[in-house]
Amino acid sequence: MSEQLVINGGNPLKGHINIAGAKNSALPLLAATLMTEEPVVLENIPLLDDVSTMLSMIKGLGKQITQLEPSKVRITGPIKINRAPEELVRKMRASFLVLAPLLGTVGEAEVPLPGGCNIGTRPVDLHLNGLSELGTEITQTDGKIIAHANELLGADIFLDYPSVGTTEQLLMGAVKASGKTTIYNGAQEPEVRDLVHFLQQLGANIEVNGSVLTVEGTTKLTGGTYKVLPDRIAAGTYMVAVGSTGGNVVLNDVRPSTLKQLTSKLRNAGIEVNEQKDTIEVISESRPRSLEVITLPYPGFPTDLQAPITTFLALANGKSVVKETVFDSRFGHVAELRKMGADISVPNSSTLFINGKKNLRGTKVSATDIRAGASLVVAGLAATGQTVISGTEHIDRGYSNLVDNFQRLNADLDRLHA
Repeated sequence: MSEQLVINGGNPLKGHINIAGAKNSALPLLAATLMTEEPVVLENIPLLDDVSTMLSMIKGLGKQITQLEPSKVRITGPIKINRAPEELVRKMRASFLVLAPLLGTVGEAEVPLPGGCNIGTRPVDLHLNGLSELGTEITQTDGKIIAHANELLGADIFLDYPSVGTTEQLLMGAVKASGKTTIYNGAQEPEVRDLVHFLQQLGANIEVNGSVLTVEGTTKLTGGTYKVLPDRIAAGTYMVAVGSTGGNVVLNDVRPSTLKQLTSKLRNAGIEVNEQKDTIEVISESRPRSLEVITLPYPGFPTDLQAPITTFLALANGKSVVKETVFDSRFGHVAELRKMGADISVPNSSTLFINGKKNLRGTKVSATDIRAGASLVVAGLAATGQTVISGTEHIDRGYSNLVDNFQRLNADLDRLHA
């Protein structure tokens, strides 16, 4: 049975909510648990479909999983199978991250090429080239990667692009390699740092200096308890929603240092943002000003907030420009926002020109990916009239308790079983 989100817009948001753990951190951490047989307890795991998929993945490879609390799991035991289930990898790109842990732990791995959101070209060549430099023999057949290494060997690896997934994959491979590995031009995203901290806690020897990661390989990792980083993209989406609808909202359990790029943009647009140690307050009392936004690898503006801030700018006073430099084909939300009255033109595959309008109007729209879906929720909350969003399965992959959270903040939205 398909579901829809029904939103009656126009309510200013007010109140406070807690931000869950980051999906983009939890997924690589779960993959990394394959690297030790000792018990690992992960706390602050977000309740998301993608997390369920990754838990099913590592369970299918032999790990024992005990749900201690809704957001707390215990993982232990050895790997028993080195072939990743195709139906799970096809669902979600991050499941490809089991490749290096399998390879480093049992010496062989068979992993199908990944699926996930349709947001443009995201080749795995960087992953495979890097693992080859660590001494891996790789063959590709029938849409599957078959990898073998009697022993992973440390190496100097230069990434052509600071890919988050590649950095995480090679980091896990390097931890299990003999000798020293240095990764140059590695991704600096907070989620990568979270994986570093987790592996260090398990006994890995990793040093980070900006975009350079140096790893001394180790044969054995231990267990432990670790709390997943708060989700900066979810927090940012709620911040943008307050800026779009007006109101006053406090976000708890956040890490303000990971949201500096968005905070700066919102302040430039006239939104008040007050930061404390682990809270952010957003106050929006007037129509925002226009901006220019360029997505870049961290510490630049996050591509995962490009779609939500496009909605925000569609309501801003003046002409805005958005440039997407991280992914191609990431404008699936634009056609749907136009249905709601947004004035957005797409002069090329990486640029949006936005003429801000005072109001958007509710209508029927469809989410094409996680972040496009989030942008439509923000639009529906700000629009006059009723918005009905289909494709909610995309939104549910990236946002934990989204409906409950917005309801707590005075929004009129609910799920409808179509």
